[in-house]
Amino acid sequence: MKLKRREFINVSALAAATGIASTINACNTERVSEEAIMEDNLKSMTADVVPIALEERKSRVAKAQQLMMEQNIHALILDAGSTMKYFTGISWWPSERTMVAIIPAKGEVKYICPGFEEARLRELIKIGTEVYPWQEDESPYKQIAGALKDSGITTGTIGIEEQLRFFILDGIRKEAPHLNYVNGDVVSIPCRIIKSPREIALMQKAAAITMAAMSIGIRNLKEGMSPEEFIAVVNSAHRNFGAEPSFADVNFAQASAFPHGSVQPQQLKKGDIVLMDCGCKVEGYCSDISRTIVFGTMPTKRQQEIWDLEQKAQAAGYAAAKVGVALEEVDAAARKVIVDAGFGPDYKLPGLPHRTGHGIGMDVHEWGNAVRGNKQVLQPGMCFSIEPNISIVGEFGVRHEDCVYMTEEGPKWFSQPSVSIDKPFI
Repeated sequence: MKLKRREFINVSALAAATGIASTINACNTERVSEEAIMEDNLKSMTADVVPIALEERKSRVAKAQQLMMEQNIHALILDAGSTMKYFTGISWWPSERTMVAIIPAKGEVKYICPGFEEARLRELIKIGTEVYPWQEDESPYKQIAGALKDSGITTGTIGIEEQLRFFILDGIRKEAPHLNYVNGDVVSIPCRIIKSPREIALMQKAAAITMAAMSIGIRNLKEGMSPEEFIAVVNSAHRNFGAEPSFADVNFAQASAFPHGSVQPQQLKKGDIVLMDCGCKVEGYCSDISRTIVFGTMPTKRQQEIWDLEQKAQAAGYAAAKVGVALEEVDAAARKVIVDAGFGPDYKLPGLPHRTGHGIGMDVHEWGNAVRGNKQVLQPGMCFSIEPNISIVGEFGVRHEDCVYMTEEGPKWFSQPSVSIDKPFI
């Protein structure tokens, strides 16, 4: 989509002075110039990206095998998806043709794939060497049972990774009914929930790119615009900046009260609340950022009060996030600010209708939710969002969403929160 210069508009008179499209906070400050707003001139921001090294993936497999030994699990079966990529580096479309990886507690990783895909799979394999192909008129589950037997597993327990689809598990159980099948989360989650410095760097880059893309989206807001037009601008900017668009969403006015939007047609008007939620992936690692602004005019007193309340709630969640503290305390701290202001309580509307945050990594929603009842203790390397949305049905909604990573000293922002309603990015 090529944008015309005359389509560029300011969010408001104040926004013209904020530099929202030109100042992006990242590991190092990365600037998007006035001229670079033209999509054809956008330059990739990923030239300095360092992918996950093979040795790091091997160490992940070794950690999984150690956890399996401790849990008396003899193998972990992975379906095509983010967990397979996490351990092996292989991205594979999860079609109806079974392709899995098996991490045995002892020995090398093994792969089962359609026979006509074997050559392509072998091009991708960096960890392990054994491939068990199955032909179109054969059962992949016999091959899986054979691969387990070749790993010395004739009795015992098999861990099933949460993304593995039921029809695959059902097929394996019928071919190998003598084995015991259990949830593999006790292996995969402890590995994935703690991010390495390289993973955090990739997520930081993704956040920087999303801030830049959202700034361009804001810069191009105009009266009569539909959410789909905004989404197209942001997705195009993500691609031009060198990232894979993950999602983009925006809702105007009353529709912003629905955290995941409304099916009703929307057209942007002056004075509307604009609530946007966007993310991308860099080397498979996600960003997730929400911003709320007012389009074209100064905010009303009501809009400003709710925006400020949301800011206080997000800050309270951040302050509560300390190593050794349960994740539910992050939710409790943010929610208390909103309830004390007369909203809620609990999940009642108007108020905060959902958890305060979710884990993030290779999937935009991962384990480590900031929600009541989650006693999981915060540890260095854990990453999650802080987004205590305020929904007032019939009026509008406000959400500030930024993600953090935990250090020994406490949380660090991937993206700096908005400082004011007219400064969505600093």
